Amino acid sequence: MRPDFRTPRHSAGFGLVAALFLMIVVTVIILTMAHLSATQHGTMSLAIQQARAYQAARAGLEWSIARTLDNGICPAESLSLGGSLSEYTVAVTCVSSVYTEDTSTVAIYRLTATAQNGMPGSRPDYAYRQLTAVVER
Repeated sequence: MRPDFRTPRHSAGFGLVAALFLMIVVTVIILTMAHLSATQHGTMSLAIQQARAYQAARAGLEWSIARTLDNGICPAESLSLGGSLSEYTVAVTCVSSVYTEDTSTVAIYRLTATAQNGMPGSRPDYAYRQLTAVVER
């Protein structure tokens, strides 16, 4: 008598089920990695736009501080920037208050620079920054 090497009937098709399970697991892993990569890319793009908005607002604030200290002018204007900040609009506002201390007059300027690249909801990488400084002259 020869030994019977045929596969038992109850284990027939197990390889197909195992292969399908493995393919599904690998597909889920690939889809998860693709989703995480897309999310990370969007987050990084937004972080770059936020950093640029900060730099644009800072440039506007420094410009307004220089005008205030040099000329005593309270600037309230919109600025156009160049280079990589050209897509940002910077609005500078100023509120001045004059006080008299003994015999001298002191002017206090509250300067606010607001930078944004478009309107809220108009683009997925919308960025907005607002910086404020107080200057005495």
